Amino acid sequence: MSVIVKINGQELEAAGGQTILQVAQENGIEIPNLCYDPELKPEGACRMCVVEVEDSGQLVTACTTEVSEDLVVNTESEKVVRMRKLLLELLLANHEQECLTCDKAGACNLQDYAYKYDLEDSRFKGRMRKYEGIVSDNPFFIRDNEKCILCRKCVNICDQVQREAAIGFEDRGFETTVTTAFDRPLEEVNCQFCGMCLNACPTGALMEKDAMGKARNWELDKVETTCPYCGVGCQLELNVKDNEIVKVTTNRDNVNRGQTCVKGKFGLDFVTNEDRLTKPLMKVDGEFKEVSWDEAFDTVAKRFGKIKEEYGGEAAAGLSSAKCTNEENYLMQKFMRAVMGTNTVDHCARL
Repeated sequence: MSVIVKINGQELEAAGGQTILQVAQENGIEIPNLCYDPELKPEGACRMCVVEVEDSGQLVTACTTEVSEDLVVNTESEKVVRMRKLLLELLLANHEQECLTCDKAGACNLQDYAYKYDLEDSRFKGRMRKYEGIVSDNPFFIRDNEKCILCRKCVNICDQVQREAAIGFEDRGFETTVTTAFDRPLEEVNCQFCGMCLNACPTGALMEKDAMGKARNWELDKVETTCPYCGVGCQLELNVKDNEIVKVTTNRDNVNRGQTCVKGKFGLDFVTNEDRLTKPLMKVDGEFKEVSWDEAFDTVAKRFGKIKEEYGGEAAAGLSSAKCTNEENYLMQKFMRAVMGTNTVDHCARL
């Protein structure tokens, strides 16, 4: 059943059960948020999505409030803006403000909202949370709890989407922090290093090690490609600077819905590795010598032909790779069966 609602004076048709935030996003109306994710259950932890219900004057969280017939809301009233500024000040009062050198600058939602609402500092001065420094207990990313705003996105995405629950909250109130059970390193819990927590984090609390210091976010060009590993066909966004992959992000509109495995997220350094072969090499007198493609193909064809002639097709075997496309693997098995005359062909799914 559909209902008619009015947002910022604009009449909109919405499906029953939708939240104000969902309806707004569907119609291109921006409502700030720091904890919302379409893949997660609405939580209302950050409160940044507050909007004003005109009939009652109440402020409600848009991510948890369902629409109803004739609902009228304002997303940028004076009252709403005042509340969002207050919420931002409370967050900034306990947040390391290192925007000049933070690698998240340019892609930080907290920074964007501080700019939007013209906030340079917080009126609330006092003791800030202090931790033992940056946590670097794995090969892929760091955790800086002093930049964490406790939005719960990393915890929830690990639990609700990845179904791993490798991280959670420890302590309460002012001492609350995100960590693992008994503060064990991530490699000792059931973390799969998919990087979903990195993608979800709205601040610089979680940062990829290999990307730090390599480029500012506005210097990166995004190139969409298919992951070169297994046959699932996950779509990736390569963040590139000077023809070098700085980091990998994802787009939720693709088959993998923004998800990756550890290889797709962190395993593409081989692309620019100096040891990667770019030209054919042939061993001559015990040493590899660079040759042309024609010479390489002729040599391989002659060797295969000689093996088949002397020993028969069953003397040969083919092993294909998971890094190849389905079409390439099809051609491989077709070659072994139709040309070499053997069914001894297999596929290596170990990546």
